[in-house]
Amino acid sequence: MSAYRGVRIVDFTQGVAGPMAGMLLGDLEAEIVKVEPPGGDRAQKLAGYQTWNRNKQVLTLDLADSDGLATARTLIAGADVVVFDHAPGRLEALGLDAETLTAAHPGLVHAWMPPYGTTGDWSDLPPHHLLLSGLTGFAFRQGAWSDQPVHLTLPIAWYAQAVLGAGAIGAALFERTRSGRGQGLVVTGLHGAAEAAPPAKVFVEEPLPRPVPPGGNPRYRLYQCADGEWFFLGTLFNNFYRKAFEVLGLEDAFDALEADMLAARDLLEGMFLTRTRDEWLEALRANDVPCAPTGRREAWFASEVVRDAGLRLELTHPALGTVATPAPSVKFATTPAWVRGLPQPVADPPAWPPRTASTSDAPTSAASGRGGPLAGVKVLNLGTVIAGAYAGTILTQLGADVVKIEPREGDPFRSDGSQFMVYNRGNRALGLDLKTPQARALFLDLVRQADVVIDNYRLGVRARLGIDYPALKAANPRIISCSINAYGESGPRAALPGFDPLLQAEGGMMAGQGGAGDPVLYTIAVNDVATAATVAGAVIAALNARERTGEGQEVLTSLMAQSLLFQSGEVTAYDGRPPNVEGDVDCIGVSALHRFYACADGWIGLVAETAAEARALGGVLGLELGASALDEPRDGALADSIAAALAARPRDEALAAVRAAGVAAAPAIRGPEALEDAFLAQNGFVEAWTHPRLGPAISTRALSAFSRTPTGFSRPTPDLGEHSAEILAEYGVPADRIAELMAQGAVF
Repeated sequence: MSAYRGVRIVDFTQGVAGPMAGMLLGDLEAEIVKVEPPGGDRAQKLAGYQTWNRNKQVLTLDLADSDGLATARTLIAGADVVVFDHAPGRLEALGLDAETLTAAHPGLVHAWMPPYGTTGDWSDLPPHHLLLSGLTGFAFRQGAWSDQPVHLTLPIAWYAQAVLGAGAIGAALFERTRSGRGQGLVVTGLHGAAEAAPPAKVFVEEPLPRPVPPGGNPRYRLYQCADGEWFFLGTLFNNFYRKAFEVLGLEDAFDALEADMLAARDLLEGMFLTRTRDEWLEALRANDVPCAPTGRREAWFASEVVRDAGLRLELTHPALGTVATPAPSVKFATTPAWVRGLPQPVADPPAWPPRTASTSDAPTSAASGRGGPLAGVKVLNLGTVIAGAYAGTILTQLGADVVKIEPREGDPFRSDGSQFMVYNRGNRALGLDLKTPQARALFLDLVRQADVVIDNYRLGVRARLGIDYPALKAANPRIISCSINAYGESGPRAALPGFDPLLQAEGGMMAGQGGAGDPVLYTIAVNDVATAATVAGAVIAALNARERTGEGQEVLTSLMAQSLLFQSGEVTAYDGRPPNVEGDVDCIGVSALHRFYACADGWIGLVAETAAEARALGGVLGLELGASALDEPRDGALADSIAAALAARPRDEALAAVRAAGVAAAPAIRGPEALEDAFLAQNGFVEAWTHPRLGPAISTRALSAFSRTPTGFSRPTPDLGEHSAEILAEYGVPADRIAELMAQGAVF
């Protein structure tokens, strides 16, 4: 039995985010009927359609037709969850909005996942990730050589929206087991962008210069070798960085160059050009230095590493033949995910009997509306850096009580900078030295009262500390243990250290973004933020499973698994599949009519998809544009003509004219503008808060919105060990014992 077996979902979404959210729930045995309009899903010709809609029955209905709408209503009456991605106002016009449907069906979870926001000037745009990345400042945050927005060839914000959406639906279902009631929830493209690249202004931190495509820090950067091939040096921490200098025979220079990034970069660039990539990789890996070659995603998905990890599945399609699709990215020990088949068209809807809502079975202690949907869930988070730590923060804003547990030296990522602050906001902090027997015994005492433990230790560390899953289960059979590592839990790479860019490199992300040019490092820690959101959703799924079985379980995932999940559309493979869009260094867009352009006082993104839209754009710009314009490259004579026509126009004037002509367009704002932008403010993108020691800050408001169990952050980012005594007292540790543990140094 999987976590969502028996849960009925009607999925009215198209494209990437909504269908992929359904995929994640369907992999855990939810029964999903995907409702498509007569023309089909707008993404039906993309290879990813086969992956994002696996395990689903596909039914065609015309909601503009009274019979089609009536059939949809009948389906919804028998469902537990309904998912939409329509633009604002469309659901109200159809009578399918959350307020209407949850009033008619009190047990229904109504999920709305629009591609942009829920209100404001840009929320009715047709869905294009280029426009979303421009609207949120995402495109200006990517590393570049030039002062321009960059089009990301991976739809990272929509992938993040998908994983957040699945987690939010799971959280609403979990809360329903306690209250007996459904509710409306919203996870927008803006939420996805905020999760993937959190907007932040923290205290008096000096803004950092924009990074360059290879990476700005010499210890964490792409390097080219003598044979022209590239690899990524992932020595984020000093111990690894020092080892790299030792391999290079430069150990005597380490102390002098540790703080001189420019000199270190120049020296390392020159050294790595003296030997081939394979020679350097062999020498570095032999000394436990994290590194990885850049490669193509196709080779990665077909590699023995991925196959041995069980992350590639091959299914049969009646027309396409063999379709290779990424396997579920999380392993649940007792309630596993599994893929039963590719999308299956059906002529008639299933005969679901109507769901009858009742609160009679809900526990009398259920406190509907107080706190988030995970209120009362206790999480002990041993996770560090981004993937593990940020997973706890995502759970925190859903209402869980998350305790961040750190050793005396703290999370190695700990600082007063914006990244640490946003990735750890809302938690409480407990200082615990797990290397001491007293602290280990205390930790197991806490486990007896907790629901979840999260960690991202290297393979074997949990066992050495005596806190692996068997030890946790012995203390509490209901505990859910979620563990993350870089390369999975088996195989020759399992014990290796790993960081996000190593999977970006070998997994093909960097080559895909760089296209025919040099590989490009994603400034966004794609695999880290993907893993954080995935872990949060997996914990929620395991909580739902526990409601059915009464027992906890071990949950495992890896950065490697997410290197496929966040390329699921790009790696799905079959003979004759359409090619992926390739990027370039400082990639400006997809084509001449799907890219960013500079105006007199700022940048815009525009997308014309049809011959009629091309002609309309030409009319605005004084150019002759026909259907052939749709095939013109992003850099060429037509793009130059459009650039010249827009260069002298004020941005707002150009946007108004282009949109009035029926062409999709939106501003491309710089990162700091996102903190004050009117459209983003209307949609609650960020909020101001205060750190008691450091002062005012601005960062993400929430990563979802619920109608009955509000989400958001109730605490600032904690200082090291800030809440130790408070937490231990709440867990029932006597005051004299707390004092004794602190005197011994086990707690601080």
